[in-house]
Amino acid sequence: MTQYKPKILFVSLGCDKNRVDAEKMLGLLGQGDYTLTDDEREADVIIVNTCCFITEAKQESIDSLIELAGYKQEGRCRALIATGCMAQRYADEIRQSLPEVDAIVGTTAYDSIREVIDSALSGQHVEKLDELSRIALEDGERILTTGGHYAYLKIAEGCDKHCTYCAIPLMRGPYRSVPKESLIREAGKLAGAGVKELILVAQETTLYGTDLYGRKCLHELIHELAQIEQIRWIRVLYCYPEEIYDGLIDCMKSEKKFVHYLDLPIQHSSDAILRRMGRRTSEEDLRRIIERLREAVPDIILRTTLITGFPGETREQFEDLCRFINEMEFNRLGVFTYSQEEGTPAAAMKDQIDEETKLERRDELMELQQEISRDLNERMYGIETDVMIEGYVPGENVFIGRGYGDAPEVDGFIFVSTDEPLETGSFIRVRITGCSDYDLTGEMI
Repeated sequence: MTQYKPKILFVSLGCDKNRVDAEKMLGLLGQGDYTLTDDEREADVIIVNTCCFITEAKQESIDSLIELAGYKQEGRCRALIATGCMAQRYADEIRQSLPEVDAIVGTTAYDSIREVIDSALSGQHVEKLDELSRIALEDGERILTTGGHYAYLKIAEGCDKHCTYCAIPLMRGPYRSVPKESLIREAGKLAGAGVKELILVAQETTLYGTDLYGRKCLHELIHELAQIEQIRWIRVLYCYPEEIYDGLIDCMKSEKKFVHYLDLPIQHSSDAILRRMGRRTSEEDLRRIIERLREAVPDIILRTTLITGFPGETREQFEDLCRFINEMEFNRLGVFTYSQEEGTPAAAMKDQIDEETKLERRDELMELQQEISRDLNERMYGIETDVMIEGYVPGENVFIGRGYGDAPEVDGFIFVSTDEPLETGSFIRVRITGCSDYDLTGEMI
C-alpha cells in the first residue's frame, strides 16, 4: 500500500532574498516525503513565508495568514506555518494574536522546515528561532520559482548599516557573507538546471567578503562565477554607493558576463535628510560616484530607490531631490513612501509627515521619472542589443524579452515581433525600433 504524502501549499511574500529562502525550503520539501500543491483546499500544510520590511508588507503577511487559516475549516489543512521576517520579529505577537498558526520558523531556522512540519502535523505547536548569527543552508537544493532561466544568488545575510528607518538588522541579524566555495557550488547547480542569468543579492552586496576575508571581494566572486560556462549574464543588485570600489568597477569593465547594470539605493540627496537617515553619503558624494561609474562604463544602466516623506523632509528638500533626479537621469527608479517602523530611531523622530503628503511627493517623483525614462528610451532608437526571451504575448507574434539594462520584476521589457519560434531563456540580437515610457520594441536581427 502506497504511503500517503502530505500536500504542501507554499506562499512566499516580500523580496527576492526572501524568495531564495523559499526556494531552499521548497528544495527540502521536494525530496520525496511531501507533495507540493497550489490548491488551498487540497493542502494538508500551508506555509506562508512572511515579510514585514514596511507596514504594508506586514499587513499583507497578516492578511495572508488569516485568509489561509480559513482552509482549516473549508479545506483539509491541518497545519498553518509562518516562516520568514515577520515570524522572526513578531513571534510573540503571532502566538498571542493568531492562534490559528501552528508553527513559527525564523529567518535562520528554515532548514528545520521538514522537522517542523512533522511536529505540527502531530498536533504540536512549534517555534524555531535560531540565533541571528548563523546562515541556514548555504548551498542547499532549490526549486526555482523564476521560470528556470534566471535565479537569485544570495551572497550574504543581514546588515550592519543600521539606517535609522530600517528594521532589517532586527529580523536578519548582522552582516555575514556566504563563503565563496558554497556560492560557486550553488551557482554550478543552478547553471546545471538551466539558469543563464545569476542575479547577486544581499541587503548590501558591495561589502561581500569583508567579514570572512578581511577585504571587499565581490569582484573576485564575480570572476569565479563567470567561469561557469552556462552562465551568460551576472547582475548585481543592492550596492550601497559609498562602498563602490575600484576593483568592482574594473571587473565590470573587463568581465564580459558582468552586465553593465548597477542598483544603487541612494534613498535621498539632501545632506540633512541623509544624515537623519543614518546614511553615509552626501549629495556631493553621490554626484562623484555616479560620474565615476559613467565615465568608467559609458553604457552603464543605473537603478536607484528613494524614500519620500521621511520625518522632517521640507518642501525645499524635496524640490532639491527632484532637481537632483532630473540632473542625474537615472535609467531606472523606484520610490517608497516612508514607513514608520516600530523599534527604529526614525519612528521616534519628531516632524512625522502625513500620508497624503508622502503620496503626493511619491507621485510627483514618479511623474518626473516617467519623463526621464521616456527621453532615455527615445535615445535607444537604432541601438542593437542582446535580449533574453521571457515569454510571448498570446495570440500575437510578439515575444517579451529583457536587455542587460532590465532586471526582472522591477524594470521594463523589450517587445520583439517575429514569426520564428523562440524559447524562454534563449538569447537573440535585437535592433530597437520604438519605445513607450518604460518599455522598448525591436526587431530581431
